[in-house]
Amino acid sequence: MSQGRFEALVADALDLIPDELAEAIENVHVSVEDRSHEDPELLGFYHGVPLTDREHYSGVMPDRIFIYRKPICALCEDESEVVEQVRITVIHEVAHYFGIDDDRLEELGWD
Repeated sequence: MSQGRFEALVADALDLIPDELAEAIENVHVSVEDRSHEDPELLGFYHGVPLTDREHYSGVMPDRIFIYRKPICALCEDESEVVEQVRITVIHEVAHYFGIDDDRLEELGWD
């Protein structure tokens, strides 16, 4: 899948976030990269300070959400699976921004 098409899927997944949650997202940059340098099988990664851990949080670099194209595409058999996996990965990483950890995401079925 092309970089442009994949980026459009990420944008579509971000558009699915309910307005009341989307309005609470500030100072976050979402980017698509081919793969993580630390873990080539990683599908996505949130780097930042979750909202639940913030006290005085101003004047800092944006939090970052990385969505990794090649591992997601390798995991999926067709475009419809890529669409679903992108949606799951984006929601998973945005949940980390809101302070939801992997254990709770697993309980909720978003692992």
